Amino acid sequence: MEFENLHQVLRSLYNDMLPLASDMIGIAKGLAGLGALFYIALKVWQALSRAEPIDVYPLLRPFALGLCIMFFPTIVLGTINAVLSPVVKGTHGILEGQVLDMGLLQQQKDLLERESMLRNPETAYLISDEEFDKKLEELGWSPSDLVTMSGMYIERGMYNMQKSMRDSFREILEVLFQAAALVIDTIRTFFLVVLSILGPIAFAISVWDGFQSTLTQWITRYVSVYLWLPVADLFSAILAKIQVLILQKDIESLSDPNFIPDSSNTIYIIFMIIGIIGYFTIPTVTGWVIQAGGMGNYNRNVNQSAQKAGNIAGAGVGSVTGNVGGRLLKK
Repeated sequence: MEFENLHQVLRSLYNDMLPLASDMIGIAKGLAGLGALFYIALKVWQALSRAEPIDVYPLLRPFALGLCIMFFPTIVLGTINAVLSPVVKGTHGILEGQVLDMGLLQQQKDLLERESMLRNPETAYLISDEEFDKKLEELGWSPSDLVTMSGMYIERGMYNMQKSMRDSFREILEVLFQAAALVIDTIRTFFLVVLSILGPIAFAISVWDGFQSTLTQWITRYVSVYLWLPVADLFSAILAKIQVLILQKDIESLSDPNFIPDSSNTIYIIFMIIGIIGYFTIPTVTGWVIQAGGMGNYNRNVNQSAQKAGNIAGAGVGSVTGNVGGRLLKK
C-alpha cells in the first residue's frame, strides 16, 4: 500500500504541475506571433516572386497553432489525456484482476501446504508446536532419546532459520520490484511534466519555417511517455498470470496426500528477478507501439542499467538457481 500511495502522489504531482504551462503561454504567444509574421511574409514573397497566386490554406497553419497555444491546457487535458486515459484504466483493471486472483490462490496454497506438512510425521513437528510437544512426550530420558531430542531442536531451529532467510530474501526482492516500478513511474512523471510545461514553447517553435517537425515530435514523445504506465501494468499482469498458473499447478499437486511440498519458493524468486530487469525495458517496448525520436540515449542507458542489474541479481541468486537446476536434472 505504501508504494501505491507513492504512485498516487506522482499522479497528483502531474495534475498540480500541469497548470504551470499557463506561465509559458504568454512567452509562446510572442514567439509564435513573430514566427507567424516571418512565415507568412516568406510564403507571400515566394508566391509573388514566382508570379503565382497566393495559396491561403498553408497560411492558416500559424493561426491554428496560435489557437492551440491559447487553449493548451484544454488540448492536453481534454484531448490527449482524455483519449489515453481509458488505455491506462483498462490495463490497470487487467492488473488488479490478476493480482486479486494471485492473492486468493496464494492463501489457498499456504493452507494446503501447511495441511500437507502436518500429515507427514517427519515434518509436522517443524511447523506445529502441539506436534513438537507431543513428540517430545513420547521420548524418554535414555541417552538415545536425549540425542533424538537434541536433533529435533536443531532441525526445528534450522528450519525456522532457513524460512526466515527465504522470507527476508523474498521481501528484499519484492521491495526492489516495487522500487523498479516506482523509478519508471517517477521518470515518466518528470518527462510528462517537462513536456507539458514547455509544450506551448514547442508549439510556438513549430510555427517557424524549418521547425514544423517540432510539433509532431512533441506529440509522439508525449504519447510514448504517457504509455509507459499501461505497458508497465501489462508487464506486471503477465508476471502475475504466470505466478497464478504456477500456484494452480502447486495446488493441484498438494491435493495428492502423498505429495511432499517444497517451500523454497525458488520459482517465485526467479520471476521477481525477471520482473526487476524487465521493468527497465518498458521504454523500449513503448517505442515499438509509437515511434518517438530523440530518446535513443535514454533508452540505451536504461538498457545498460538493466543489464548491470541483471548481472548483480544473477550473482546474488546463483546458488538458488543452481539448486533449481539440480532438482530439475534429478526429475
